[in-house]
Amino acid sequence: MNTVSNGGGGASAEATGDASSGHDVRMNGESNPKINRANIARVEPIIRPYVRRTPVVETDSSDFGLAPFTLCLKLELLQHSGSFKARGAFVNLLTRQIPRAGVVAASGGNHGAAVAYAAMTLGLPATIFVPSISSPAKVQRIRDYGAELVISGERYADALAASREWGVRSGALEVHAFDQTETLLGQGTVGMEMEESVAGLDALLVPVGGGGLIGGIAAWCAGRTRIVGVEPEAAPTLHRALEAGHPVDAPAGGIAADSLAPKQVGALVFPIAQSYVDQVVLVPDSAIHEAQKLLWNRLRIACEPGGAAAFAALSSGGYQPRPGERIGVVISGGNTIAVDFDRH
Repeated sequence: MNTVSNGGGGASAEATGDASSGHDVRMNGESNPKINRANIARVEPIIRPYVRRTPVVETDSSDFGLAPFTLCLKLELLQHSGSFKARGAFVNLLTRQIPRAGVVAASGGNHGAAVAYAAMTLGLPATIFVPSISSPAKVQRIRDYGAELVISGERYADALAASREWGVRSGALEVHAFDQTETLLGQGTVGMEMEESVAGLDALLVPVGGGGLIGGIAAWCAGRTRIVGVEPEAAPTLHRALEAGHPVDAPAGGIAADSLAPKQVGALVFPIAQSYVDQVVLVPDSAIHEAQKLLWNRLRIACEPGGAAAFAALSSGGYQPRPGERIGVVISGGNTIAVDFDRH
């Protein structure tokens, strides 16, 4: 099915327990029965009081000088903490037992801000580890939400190792950015909302880093909508994994390195992608940068590089819809300092 191309403890175990219905994702004979439509639908009302139902802007591709098709932009940059990550953060904090030491997370920035926001909202302590490449906007968000912030290493993998050492020493619960059942279920609610908001999508383009967002969305759609992953050329984690047949190390650089550049795609994500992701498109940094400018100039959408990556596949021609198709795009995050209101 897959092709690759360039261009608070305790709501409960029931919320993420085995479902009596829904498709099980399998890899090498091993099932992953918890990540499916039934359980995504089960956690949605748990997090509903804490997350925004983000809008979808429907427009014509001609607004961007593209061949004719309908474009539906899911604006997750308007989510609490500035990205879709708040969804998975709240599922973790509301359905797992949280120790007295609170929670710990490693992040390029958006996941850390989301966990910090969720912890602040629920009155829980949080310690967030970020690498030195994290955007100043994301670091400031984490500080503003009152979490303990630790800058450790140059890349996400460095921060992750340090956060796990801290978790062992402190007893804090790890909230993984993408390779965690609860995280995937929370991100799957983006797909649930998109399906409820927009009828008859032919394809949905989703940015990929560790894969929590595309894994959750693909598990929800389960083959009913064509799912296209979009990655920076400088961080082709899912592309490399699908080529190899299993998660492998990939480069972790580029303009979106603070949000789309872990060393590997998640082990929980990979079998979902094998089953339900139809294609992975790689885009250069230059296309991502141009997509940011285009979204700002035409729609006044100010998104971070990772947030513009999926749209970059369209604006650069890396992914070309058929005429008349309805194409969804997730604009995943807006934690950027590109817009400066102190300049007049």
